[in-house]
Amino acid sequence: MNRARHIAIIMDGNGRWAELREQKRVNGHEAGAKVVRAITEFCAKDEDIERLTLYAFSTENWKRPRLEVEFLMKLLQKYLESELENYLQNNIRFEPIGDMRAFSKSLQQTVKGVQEKTAHCDGLVQSLALNYGAHDEILRAVNGIKNSQEDITEAMLSNALDCKHNVDLLIRTGGDHRLSNFLLWQAAYAELFFTDTLWPDFTTDELERIIKDFTKIERRFGGLK
Repeated sequence: MNRARHIAIIMDGNGRWAELREQKRVNGHEAGAKVVRAITEFCAKDEDIERLTLYAFSTENWKRPRLEVEFLMKLLQKYLESELENYLQNNIRFEPIGDMRAFSKSLQQTVKGVQEKTAHCDGLVQSLALNYGAHDEILRAVNGIKNSQEDITEAMLSNALDCKHNVDLLIRTGGDHRLSNFLLWQAAYAELFFTDTLWPDFTTDELERIIKDFTKIERRFGGLK
């Protein structure tokens, strides 16, 4: 039986969820942040799940309206500050991925602080992809090892990436069927699940059903069984 050791989720649909309720898009982001906590706590209690990587803010999200981007930065700061105690109580280690240099010094310090304060936790690893794009991640990795005296190998490149762990199960909410520049290297053999459910409506019950379906899949990794 397959084990979903590393689950990655593209959390899509916050804005549309709010618009359907004739609310501001930022209300959808606030509702989505609450779901992040519920899903993370659920995964922390499942002994099979070792890592949960969530697409929180992409390198392309800077193109959104300025006020929405500013709100997302404040929401991220608030989320991390409020979740620290929850991480510690649930033995969750926080490991962000992405290029943090574009964030304010204050936000960078918060991200680093939460990472350092949860470094001793040895349960679930929750990664938020922040200012993340797979193309950017791969380019930064290549630039980091391009001066190597040896030929670059798959292992060298993999170890130079922000996320060094292959994805078993990748889920996208919100109805679209694309990867949107998320963990392209790590998801090479991931099983992909797409759901029409908007992220603020995504529940632990639906995640549990997806995991159950995942366990029944025959994964061949390009070979034959």
